Amino acid sequence: MSQPAVVDYPSYSSARTHFKDVLDAAERGRSVTVSRDGTVSVVMQADRLREFFFRSVTPRVEIAEEDGRVIALMSGRPFVSEGASVDDALADLADSLREYAEDWEVRLQHAPNHRDNWALVQLVKLSSDDELLEWFERGGE
Repeated sequence: MSQPAVVDYPSYSSARTHFKDVLDAAERGRSVTVSRDGTVSVVMQADRLREFFFRSVTPRVEIAEEDGRVIALMSGRPFVSEGASVDDALADLADSLREYAEDWEVRLQHAPNHRDNWALVQLVKLSSDDELLEWFERGGE
C-alpha cells in the first residue's frame, strides 16, 4: 500500500505529538504541512530547498578588472565586491551576501525594494561558503 505524497497535520499540537513522524516523512521526500491559526507551513529537508534555490535563483555575477583590482558584481542586484584576485573578489561577495541576509531578516524584508529577495536570502542562509562560490559559477537556470 502506497503512502500519500502529502502528510497533513491540522494543528501544531498534532505535529508536535508526531514530530519524529514529521521529520521522517520530510527525510523521505514527502511534503509535510502543519496548520496553525489559518496559516499552513511546510516541513522539508534543508538540502532539497537549497538545491531548488541553487537552480532557480540566478546569480548573474560579472567580473571586471579596474586599476589592478578585480571587481565582482551581481547584475541587477546591489552587490559589488573587489579583491586582488577573482577568488578574493568572490569571497568578499559571499561575505557581503551573508551580511545582507542578516540585515534582511532584521530590518529589510518589509522594504519594498528588498522584500522580493526572500529566495536569495534563504539560499545564502542554507549554503556554505563553498556552495555559494559554486552558485556564483554554475547556479541558476
